[in-house]
Amino acid sequence: MTLFNETELFTTGTSPKKYFDLPDLDLMQYDSFIRKEEADHYYMKLLQYTPWHQYQMPMYDKMVTAPRMIAWYGRQEEDSEEPQTWTPELLALRQKVETETGLKFNAVLLNLYRDGNDSVAWHSDREHKIGRNPNIASVTFGQTRPFRFRHKTNKAVGQVEIPLHHGTLLLMSGTTNTYWEHHIPKSARSLLPRINLTFRMVK
Repeated sequence: MTLFNETELFTTGTSPKKYFDLPDLDLMQYDSFIRKEEADHYYMKLLQYTPWHQYQMPMYDKMVTAPRMIAWYGRQEEDSEEPQTWTPELLALRQKVETETGLKFNAVLLNLYRDGNDSVAWHSDREHKIGRNPNIASVTFGQTRPFRFRHKTNKAVGQVEIPLHHGTLLLMSGTTNTYWEHHIPKSARSLLPRINLTFRMVK
């Protein structure tokens, strides 16, 4: 999909750890959580060796193919296939995220955005699987993509856009998932693959 030396194109963020002060939003952004050389290593391992697959999702009155690829590691769910066995890289990343956040996670969803045509629509995570007001830790590798938030009911609060860089950690906590939706838009630009890991505590 991409060559190793192409990871030199990926940029890590330079902002210090940042917290967002908006209604119902408990959000922490940590650029360079994974340093460049280490992030390059994880990117190549995950890109090449993850058992990526497409999946069907409901869209209005029909099923459509999601515009990205996924892999699931963790607890088995009623409507999913048998989860994969955690790899050494995923175990190391989970440990690093847990040490930084002081939280525990038992599942991770990997998303592969192959190019600018891949995206995710506005949504919030389903609470019946992760509980109300969950902690969701997101780690990004590869191409920087904008991550947008909008409040579900308070239209006076403007949208928030966060660039998720190579090695960035984003922690969504508190009422964020309850009151806010998020998405990654398509892009007409030529983009390299982006890998995103979202660590969760599945009930």
